[in-house]
Amino acid sequence: MMKKLLILFMLFCLANQAYSQNAPVDKEKLFDLYQTQRYADAAQYLKEVYGENVDDIKVLSQMGYCFLMAGNNVDAEKFYSKAYVLQPHSLPILFSLGSINTRRGNTEKARLYYGEIIKIDSNNFNVYKLLANLYNLPTDSLKLLYLLKANKINPTEGDVASDLASIYALKQAYDKAYEVLDIASKADTDNLILQKEKLPVANQLKKYTEVIAAGEKLLKDGADAGVIKDVAKAYYYTKKYQKAIDLFKMLEKVAMQNEATLYYTALAYRALKNYQQAAIYTKKTIDEAISPNTPNYYSLLGLVYEENRQFSLADAAYKKGLQFDTVPGLYYRLAILYDTRLKQTGNALKYYNLYLKSKPNAADDKEEIKFAKDRIVQLNLAD
Repeated sequence: MMKKLLILFMLFCLANQAYSQNAPVDKEKLFDLYQTQRYADAAQYLKEVYGENVDDIKVLSQMGYCFLMAGNNVDAEKFYSKAYVLQPHSLPILFSLGSINTRRGNTEKARLYYGEIIKIDSNNFNVYKLLANLYNLPTDSLKLLYLLKANKINPTEGDVASDLASIYALKQAYDKAYEVLDIASKADTDNLILQKEKLPVANQLKKYTEVIAAGEKLLKDGADAGVIKDVAKAYYYTKKYQKAIDLFKMLEKVAMQNEATLYYTALAYRALKNYQQAAIYTKKTIDEAISPNTPNYYSLLGLVYEENRQFSLADAAYKKGLQFDTVPGLYYRLAILYDTRLKQTGNALKYYNLYLKSKPNAADDKEEIKFAKDRIVQLNLAD
């Protein structure tokens, strides 16, 4: 009730303001137009009363506002621009001109008007938020700058916190992303969007217990695909493989699975030594998307077959992976397969040498490199 009274009071003030400009304005008519939100009619009425060449700042602002609310951005900008000439440091006029130009796609002009606001009020949260939204690319340094300024002024505002955290996550600054989301979500405990966005960041920081606890609560409000995926991954990393599988399969039921969820399902089945299902889901992963990770998926498939003592299938899987990319790890797996499983010295030597020639990472693969070199010597001596 109080809100309605406040709106009526504001509308009365606007109507009274227009009426007081020494012109024959019908106050009752104008107030009725405001109250019924017939802004186009109100703008046209004011235009008929005052004409095109009005030079009163209050009337110009009022006409600009009516046209703006009516969706007539052309006339709104015309009258606000006249008001701007008369009063260039008015924040409401600058905000309105920035908004109009944003709607019309005139991004550079909008930035100029909002930039004028910063010169007048450098602690205005809203203008920094609006400026940040004018930069579409998350990699743009100015977008980050404006979001940082806005977040510093009001760290509990959800939209800014969400956008800033997204940029931090993109830069893999997960600790900063988590801190931003944590502050905002604690200030607004009913904001489910912030809670959902915090889950993948918390997973990256290995806060798996938190992800499971928060995620399970969110799932009671609905089976959100993103939440299911994040909670399932947390279960996988805490070695609760069957729970992870159950959640990932929920995504399949609603056709929301993807390459990553199928891959984790395969890994979970492998961890449970259910090699048949591990192979099925690794194949599903491959079918879902041929990507730069495809050789890794074939490597996993080969390893599953190998552990299930299906050596010919393992051999075929590793070689299939090499058709997509000459990944050193696939050469190494083939060398081990021929050396320890199939006892084929010639092929083992061939793939050990190919592994070393494929330039594996000297730091990450130090032990494998040493083992390959030692086996080449041993196998040659055996011959």
